[in-house]
Amino acid sequence: MKNLALPTIIINLLLAGLAAAALIFINEAGFHQSTEAVSHIQEAEKTRSAINQLVQQMLNAETGQRGYLLTGDARYLEPYNTATADINQNLDVLRQQFAHSQAQLKDFDTLSRHVARKLAEMDLSVRMRKEGNDEGWKFVLTTDVGKEQMEAIRLLSAKLSADSVQKMVEGQDKIKKALQFSRLGIAVITVVGLAAFYMYLLQTKVLVVSGLRQQESLQRERDLLENQVRERTASLAELATHLQNVREDERGHLARELHDELGALLTAAKLDVARIRSRLGASLPEATERLEHLTRTLNSGIALKRRIVEDLRPSSLSHLGLVASLEILAREFEERSGLPIATDMEPVELSGAAQLTVYRLVQESLTNMAKYAGATQAEVSLHNFDDYITVMVKDNGKGFKPERIGPGSHGVAGMRHRVEAAGGKLTVSSSAENGTQIGATLPKTF
Repeated sequence: MKNLALPTIIINLLLAGLAAAALIFINEAGFHQSTEAVSHIQEAEKTRSAINQLVQQMLNAETGQRGYLLTGDARYLEPYNTATADINQNLDVLRQQFAHSQAQLKDFDTLSRHVARKLAEMDLSVRMRKEGNDEGWKFVLTTDVGKEQMEAIRLLSAKLSADSVQKMVEGQDKIKKALQFSRLGIAVITVVGLAAFYMYLLQTKVLVVSGLRQQESLQRERDLLENQVRERTASLAELATHLQNVREDERGHLARELHDELGALLTAAKLDVARIRSRLGASLPEATERLEHLTRTLNSGIALKRRIVEDLRPSSLSHLGLVASLEILAREFEERSGLPIATDMEPVELSGAAQLTVYRLVQESLTNMAKYAGATQAEVSLHNFDDYITVMVKDNGKGFKPERIGPGSHGVAGMRHRVEAAGGKLTVSSSAENGTQIGATLPKTF
């Protein structure tokens, strides 16, 4: 399915890319055509306006000239002078606008000559009027020279203006065609986009169905693996619990053998030494000294036997209870290590297995503390609650990072398994600033 889906996805992407590229091309082409057409329209409008302004300026100049000639009033010269000055500037502007068109430039040159002749005719009549040559200016005024020049100016201005209007029409046609092209292109691209989107929807549906099937298959495999892992985990947990119980039974058996057999042998040896010493009396000082040394050795052996037996299976649990056993464990550890241990114990009611779990937890924690912590003080606490008890072992040592405990470190793992097998929860927190804290919460009934 993936092999079939990949070419379709590539085709859809290519179609989408082509559609986007075509849309951009159509938009840019329409924009450039419209911009160019608008620019031509603006130039044509500007040219037409300048031509109309030129004609109006010629009319204003002629009106001022005739008013001055007929009345002699100098006030008529003001619009005449203004118009003639503006005409020259307007001609310069028009020359720049027609510079790119040879045909229009030719017509404009002809128009410029007629304008120059008309201005010369008007200037001549005004000068003669100023000089008092009435016959001269009247003669010029009555001739048709000025009229012919104005007619030529009107005709050429109308032609140039018509050319400008034609350019405006052509520009409008270009804009219209650009809009039509964009409209048609967008419609085509929209159809193509809809087709590609439809193909994408079909392919998406196929992929979704395929994905659901794969998810169902993966879920079945995951459930199967989870069941297998759960069964294996339960089996391993049962095996670990069984091995732990077997270990405790073996330790109990060994403790009883040491207590009964070895204890009896050492006690009998001690009694024999005492009997021999009483019979020798003080007759042999050297032998008496040897016997005393042997007695001390036997006492040390009996004490060692008792400590080994207590480590294997603390008899104080069954005789004195959990609190007293933990107190004894803490005092003996304090004597061996020289590390002061504060205790905070509350009486609790637990089964024998639960008491042994708590005892082993504290014992293993103190052993690890002596090996690795480098602490100067420690605390062991046991608290009783309604449905559960808590046990805590804390120190102010250098601490460690619990997440870096390697697979070869079985101390914490063994404690955790022992506590969890008893239905409880083990917590381990450690840092260089606060030392290490190992705690467990155990239910009262399990």
